[in-house]
Amino acid sequence: MSTVSTHVLDTSRGRPAQRVHVTLSTYDRATGNTTQIGQGTTDADGRVAALVADVQPGTYCVSFATAEYFEDNNLIGFYPRVDIFFEIRAADQHYHVPLLLNPYGYSTYRGS
Repeated sequence: MSTVSTHVLDTSRGRPAQRVHVTLSTYDRATGNTTQIGQGTTDADGRVAALVADVQPGTYCVSFATAEYFEDNNLIGFYPRVDIFFEIRAADQHYHVPLLLNPYGYSTYRGS
């Protein structure tokens, strides 16, 4: 069974990003349409342990509502939302999609 999780670290502050709303959607490459299948909010450690369980192979998008996070922390951010598209190829693995965030940049990678 595949699960999808995430973790958001605020690299400008050197700590986890709390209370970031995150959604997970399927992505239809043929039409460009997305369908939300899961959501969560990062905890005190910046984590959402499981956005959804039992995902199947396909293309997905995890979206982070960064504008609200920046506003809540009295920061001026350049990216109001971060969307990360990724592919699940094997249905028996865990997929961890972290976000390293700062007001003027971000990066991601496939975590474990």
